[in-house]
Amino acid sequence: MGEFPLIARVVARSGTASLADVGPGDDAAVLRTPDGRVVACTDVLVEGRHFRRDWSSAEDVGHKAAAANLADVAAMGAVPTALLVGLACPADTSAAWLEGVAVGMAAECAPFGAAVVGGDTSASAPDSSAVVLSVTALGDLGGRAPVLRSGARAGDVVAVAGRLGWSACGLAVLRRGFSAPAAAVGAHRRPLPPYAAGPAAADAGATAMCDTSDGLLADAGHLAADSGVVLDLDRAVLRETYVVGPLPQVAAALGGDPLGWVLTGGEDHALVATFPPHVALPEGWTRIGVVHEPTEDGPGVRVDGVPAAQVAAELGEETGHVHFG
Repeated sequence: MGEFPLIARVVARSGTASLADVGPGDDAAVLRTPDGRVVACTDVLVEGRHFRRDWSSAEDVGHKAAAANLADVAAMGAVPTALLVGLACPADTSAAWLEGVAVGMAAECAPFGAAVVGGDTSASAPDSSAVVLSVTALGDLGGRAPVLRSGARAGDVVAVAGRLGWSACGLAVLRRGFSAPAAAVGAHRRPLPPYAAGPAAADAGATAMCDTSDGLLADAGHLAADSGVVLDLDRAVLRETYVVGPLPQVAAALGGDPLGWVLTGGEDHALVATFPPHVALPEGWTRIGVVHEPTEDGPGVRVDGVPAAQVAAELGEETGHVHFG
């Protein structure tokens, strides 16, 4: 049908952003910024690496693409306001499939009054059959100071909001050619980030925070490195609190330890944060460890005092996902 009829059909299913004075259709969107500052982040999703069309519906892909970015906005303590989407796809891609992606994105954005307000489309290279989505999310801090990765201090409490290990569990199921249990597979197809927990943590005085897109150990490691501290996590609390739902059942069937998924599995988009010890944790946050001064080995993550890499290796896992690693 060509580029512009396709854009019209996709835009018709993309929803409306409450802060947009000008939405799709002009050379650029215009958004109101009540706080005067804009939180911005971008994620790229590549077919075959981040999603597979034989594993996920178009709406699943839309939900997942939006969630990956909206969670980063929440991790700064902000509320999402809009998405911009760049799309590259083969010329024979079904327009109905792309409409489904738009529907999924719109549904993920709707609770915040956010929506896709613009973007671009392009045909893929002639020798490429992969769909690529580049999604930029914008957010509003509502007067809060942004919560950075660099603010954790010795004595702080480490806490998590959201699920851990569910997406990795679902991926393990799909890789073996199964589609059940549905709870695990569904978690991989459509993550459930705890969006409201980010602004709540900022309001409660969180000193540092980030999204766990690459796994708890990996992303807590970024926070530890940027803050120059050691995050020491409690293995017993993590096992008792997060080895739940489908994780024990699937791990037993596959002969593994579900704690590996909890510590190293990505794409649940939980939030990990540090709080001063005197602060009452907001609803939905669970204490999982403490912050220490760095040792002679420098900053990093430990589990009951054992370095993260060693713990991951004992569980048969890498510490987390690293592109080009």
